[in-house]
Order: sequence, then C-alpha cells, then structure tokens
Amino acid sequence: MPGPLLVFAGRSNPTFAQAVCETLAVSPGKIDVVQFSDGELSVEIGDNVRGGDVFVLQSTCNPGNDHLMELLIIIDALKRSSAGRITAAIPYFGYSRQDRKVKPRVPITAKLVADMLTTAGADRVLTMDLHAGQTMGFFDIPVDNMYALPTMLPYLRSKFGVEGVTIVSPDVGGLERARLVATRLDNCPLAVIDKRRGGVNRVASMSVVGDVAGQTCIIVDDIADTGGTLVKAAETLIKAGAKRVIACCVHPVLSGESRSRLRASPIEEVIVTDTIPHTNFDSADRITVLSVAPVFAEAIRRIHSDDSVSSLFS
Repeated sequence: MPGPLLVFAGRSNPTFAQAVCETLAVSPGKIDVVQFSDGELSVEIGDNVRGGDVFVLQSTCNPGNDHLMELLIIIDALKRSSAGRITAAIPYFGYSRQDRKVKPRVPITAKLVADMLTTAGADRVLTMDLHAGQTMGFFDIPVDNMYALPTMLPYLRSKFGVEGVTIVSPDVGGLERARLVATRLDNCPLAVIDKRRGGVNRVASMSVVGDVAGQTCIIVDDIADTGGTLVKAAETLIKAGAKRVIACCVHPVLSGESRSRLRASPIEEVIVTDTIPHTNFDSADRITVLSVAPVFAEAIRRIHSDDSVSSLFS
C-alpha cells in the first residue's frame, strides 16, 4: 500500500493546485523555492515525505524552461528526502508538440523531457490531453493521460445542443479527438480543415472537407497558441457557409498577439480549461474557462487508492 497522500505544487499554476487540494481535502505541502540573482533555483521541502505517496503539480507553461527545471528540482528534492512514490502531475505538458522528426537534424524534445523526468526520480506521470498519444511511449514509467472531455461536453451540450451542430477538426492530426467529441454529442456531423503550412506558426492555405453550410461549427483542438490556425479555420468555415463558429481548446497557451487576433476573428466564443493560468481575461476576449481541477483531483485519488483511472472516461 502506498504511504500517505501528499500534494506539492510548483509556482506555475497555484490557483489550479489550490483547487485540486481543496477537492481532495488535503493541505498543500510546504515547499520553499528560491531563485538566485543568476536565475538558478533552489528548493527546500518543508514537510516530512518519507514513505509518502507524493504528487507534484506543475504545468510546464510559459516560461516553460523555468517551470520544467523547477519541476525536475522538486522531484529530485523529494527523491532525496525518501518519498515512497513520486508522481509528476503535469496538467499542460510543454514540448509535447515536438514529438517526432519532421525534417533532418532536429530533436525529439518530448522524448528528452520524458527522459529527464524519469532520471530526476518520477515514478509515474499524470497529464492531460497530450498533443500526441504516442508521447506516452516515450516513458518507461506509467503515464495516465487524462481528458478534458468530461468537463467540456456538458457545457457544449447545454449551450449549443446537438441539432445543427458540426464538430470540426482544424487538421487531419486532430481528427480522432474531434471524432470522439462528435460521437459523444449524439454522433454530430464531422468536418475537417485541410491545412497547408507555410512555415513555423504560419498557415499558408485552408479548405473545408465536409458540409458546414448553415451549421454551428465547433472547432475542437488541444492547444490554442498564436490563434493563427483557429482564426484562419473560422474564416474558412464562414466562407463555406457556417452560421457561427465556436472554438474549444484544452490548453490556452495564447502566446504573442493571440488575444487581439481572436478578438478580431469571427469566433463567437473560445472555450478553454485552467491547465494554464490566465487571470486577465475580459468580456471582449470572449473566452470561457472551465476548470479541470476536479478531474485531476479524482485521478490523484484513484491513483493513490489503486483504483481504475480509465473508468473516469468510460
């Protein structure tokens, strides 16, 4: 049997971590993270963790390198403090888009991050909506990949219903994700955007595969980053006769000029989760944030109790 349940949090998403702890009815573990003037980090664990079943909550979001390094140092500190089992609970897994070689002489950084987490001392990983499911195969330790679907589906169903709704994948790679949403929404029609890239973070052209005329189109994706893909997809759908366009993305990276870009787009609403913290949204952004902290908390409870995690999504 695992030791007592202990939850520690890095500095990337304290509000999310607090919500998880409140759902689990546990107090967050004491941890002191110090950053020196040269940028180096030092971590001190303030609680006894010997033999404990420890979960470390940390999204590796912007600044991704800092938050990743902080997570690795926390894991190492826990390992050297004789924690019984260490689970890296990473709501947003940074570098997940670098999961394969798309051209010669480039890294597979998602694999590198997996190796670093394992070397630091993580015994298992808990994350959400990996960009590519095969990333789980980069680890030699157990990985639980959670889904935001149970949180997003009730909202979509209650607000938009299923009549006259078409689920849209923004590219071929996301078709499986969009198909799952369409199936759960009473087998809604499915469309896909044929996207041709012109370079990094730049889309050259798009066209719609499927009939979207007169439909409420819900674009389903895992990450909203620069907003370029979402905006061009929405414009393409409107030109194809869509009545309205909604975007539903799990991880709101929202880098650079993404918010102003989305504000000027025909997208009526952008639905995201709280895997990445944002505190300054306003009504003009048309962004709705749904919390997946309860899903994460339940997964932590089940892992600690050796119960099934997959049954959460059956």
